[in-house]
Amino acid sequence: MRDSTTTVAELIKLVDDFVAERKWEPFHDAKNLSASIAIEAAELMEHFQWLRSDELDSVPRDAKTMSEVRDELADITAYLLSFANKMGIDVSSALEEKMRKNAVKYPADRFRGRFK
Repeated sequence: MRDSTTTVAELIKLVDDFVAERKWEPFHDAKNLSASIAIEAAELMEHFQWLRSDELDSVPRDAKTMSEVRDELADITAYLLSFANKMGIDVSSALEEKMRKNAVKYPADRFRGRFK
């Protein structure tokens, strides 16, 4: 699977099939899935917790750290897709709508190169 050729629907099916094979559906409610997203995000943050900004470029060159970062990102994505599916949220349309709102809230001509 590659980003350029895999649909969101295919990713959701991949995760749903994994959960179904283990009969984990009773545990995958909105509360548990949202907590799992936060927990996995915190685990991702641990890899960067004590790095200074000038040390961040070293992360992609460290194979062990990158493997762990990829795993945490995959965990976040799996829980995110499960949560969206459980809540009946179409990820693509939700993201598109939110980006439209962000474009109004943060017009490029006023926010280019700055965050405030």
